[in-house]
Amino acid sequence: MEIAVCLLLLLYREVAVSKAGTFVVDYERDCFSKDGSCFRYISGSIHYFRVPYIYWKDRLQKMYMGGLNTIQVYVPWNYHETTPGVYDFSNSKDVVYFVTLAHKLGLFVILRPGPYICAEWELGGIPAWLLENPRINLRSSDPDYLAAVDKWFSILLPKMKPLTYQNGGPIISFQVENEYGSYFTCDFNYLRHLREVMRSHLGEDVLLFTTDGNQMQELKCGTLQGIYATIDFGTTDDVNGSFRLQRLFEPKGPLFLAVLKVNSEFYVGWLDYWGVEHSVVPTENATRMLEDMLQIGASVNMYMFEGGTNFGYWNGADYNTKYRPIITSYDYNAPLSEAGDPTEKYYALRGVISKFGNIPVGPVPPPTVKFAYGKVTMTKYGPLLDFLKVLAPRGAVNNTYPLTFEQMHQYYGFLLYRTLLPQNMEKPLPLMSLNGVHDRGYVLVNGVYQGVLERDNILALNISGNKGDVLDIVVENMGRINFGSYLLDPKGLIKNLSLVTTQLTNWSMFTLAIDNVVGKGWPHSAPNEGVSSMGEGPTFYYGTFMSPKAQDTYIWLQGWAKGQLWINGFNVGRYWSERGPQETLYVPKNILNENSPNNVTVLELEREPVKACVVFLNHAILTPQG
Repeated sequence: MEIAVCLLLLLYREVAVSKAGTFVVDYERDCFSKDGSCFRYISGSIHYFRVPYIYWKDRLQKMYMGGLNTIQVYVPWNYHETTPGVYDFSNSKDVVYFVTLAHKLGLFVILRPGPYICAEWELGGIPAWLLENPRINLRSSDPDYLAAVDKWFSILLPKMKPLTYQNGGPIISFQVENEYGSYFTCDFNYLRHLREVMRSHLGEDVLLFTTDGNQMQELKCGTLQGIYATIDFGTTDDVNGSFRLQRLFEPKGPLFLAVLKVNSEFYVGWLDYWGVEHSVVPTENATRMLEDMLQIGASVNMYMFEGGTNFGYWNGADYNTKYRPIITSYDYNAPLSEAGDPTEKYYALRGVISKFGNIPVGPVPPPTVKFAYGKVTMTKYGPLLDFLKVLAPRGAVNNTYPLTFEQMHQYYGFLLYRTLLPQNMEKPLPLMSLNGVHDRGYVLVNGVYQGVLERDNILALNISGNKGDVLDIVVENMGRINFGSYLLDPKGLIKNLSLVTTQLTNWSMFTLAIDNVVGKGWPHSAPNEGVSSMGEGPTFYYGTFMSPKAQDTYIWLQGWAKGQLWINGFNVGRYWSERGPQETLYVPKNILNENSPNNVTVLELEREPVKACVVFLNHAILTPQG
């Protein structure tokens, strides 16, 4: 009996070993080696957190039919741990299911778990609650930061280990951090720590790599012995010159090109900022460089192959000389559109890939059906200030000086600051922010809208009033910086404000739980509670429409200024019609009801619309306005 059991155990062990795969850098043959054979991947980036989960299979199938054999995936820490110690991997956050689905569809996976990912995502994927510690040093060997990273990785990486290629799964490699050479800390102890933590959870046989731009300094600070070094560059860069630079850090090995998203990288598209012309990377530029790289045997990842949408408050921002928030759409001028539709660029790139190997036989899945539901009349419900009992049930927190979002434990959305004017004004006087409003402040005196204070753009605003009048500032977090040296980006009133030279003190602050309240059906559930007809400044509107069959659509807010939109309690995202380039918001069918009312809620922040209506179209509008 014991002999039989031993034989069965040996047989099981042999079967298990035979199913285990190997994926390594073969320096002798100058290639990636998969199960002993040279392997070249042609990959595209897709973000599960920007694509409705009902469409994961559709998007992955289109990527596979486009000739890709691999996808590249980020994991945003802040998306899964919005509250310290509370982890969510359900439904649209089920990254295990997403990776497993890719495997079933015949795609390998390159996983980029961070902890920092950039991705034009809020704070580069780092949780905003870490900023409650004002002394924390992000992306460094700061013990407080490493403790949080270690705890997160102890949750995430054990979920990924069974999905590694060595364990029969699709994940062929893991990126360590992300473009670390572009960050000012240049802390090699930090990279060493990440390497050891990832090894401890994933094992010694998984392939780890770094990615940096094609500049000497970036590669010096972003690479580490024992981790394979890769580079990224753009359509206007010199392919051979860039790879020669890589060779200085990896004298042998495959010509890996990770097409990432920093300046001067290789992109098949590019992101958009509010108030800046819609970005377009010409198809011929992308196809020409792709062919050049494939011709010399390089492995390639195209960023982005499918962009998606920054639903809710998840968009990031850049900072060069000014703060530049990223729009709701992450269409990225990618081969697959924001709604997942194959574009001319998709078919052109597919044609290039077909020159270097067989692509799947059969039709490409068609575009999703779009429906124009038409005009929906919106009813003014009332100013935000009228509903503080509903929106801020915890009441006010009082302090001599204003507290930030992070100090108030509210990380996204809107926060109300209130104080009293210290003097009478015979004429309008300037309210001075000293650039302390992060990011936009909507100013009211006794409920009368005065105008906007805007980070880096509008630093003073003339207001009218008398001593004892109520000064309210509704501050909007427009997205934390996701790249560069300014990641420590607190929100709210981060400096003291003054009226001319008189510093304002004795503030009351209200955390606004707008998403929670709208998610429960407000204001549609109590439409008779509106108490004011004032329409300037932050004001709620509501409307309803029927959809006999739920289909993807786009909502057009022509004539509105700026604000936030919810449909059936789902935060669709920000609109800023006056700045563009985005004029419509993508509405996926999974948030719509069939044969029952669909509730549309708008928080217009600046002024009453020309016409109080929204229009549902069957196409997107991304105009080249600035």
